[in-house]
Amino acid sequence: MAVAQGVFITLDCSDPQALGEFWAAMLGGEVVVARSTTAMVRTEWMWLAAMQIVDYVAPTWPTGEVPKQMHLDLGVTDLEDAFEEALRLGARSAEYQPAPDRRRILFDPAGHPFCLTTQVPAESLRGSR
Repeated sequence: MAVAQGVFITLDCSDPQALGEFWAAMLGGEVVVARSTTAMVRTEWMWLAAMQIVDYVAPTWPTGEVPKQMHLDLGVTDLEDAFEEALRLGARSAEYQPAPDRRRILFDPAGHPFCLTTQVPAESLRGSR
């Protein structure tokens, strides 16, 4: 028996509205809750929340000064197009790119690292079912 009935991925940040808008655009979703301390994004396949944290400090990946606690891997079919669109939407490219032919590491506007990757099972991509 499942304990949970749904999942939110929640990212800490200093500006939840800006981060919510960024992830809504990246994931093809919409901001459905916008409060001063929280923004919630709904997509066809997931929910993501941005939560304001007082004195938020972004991870300093790849150094360990402020370690990342998690990151998102976003499955894409065209790595270069996805990378360019993420930059257009406000992401920053990481200087360190250990496998740029298979994945690109970026930071969202709050500094959370995430990857665009072609190295995911085909059935995990929308429209492949």
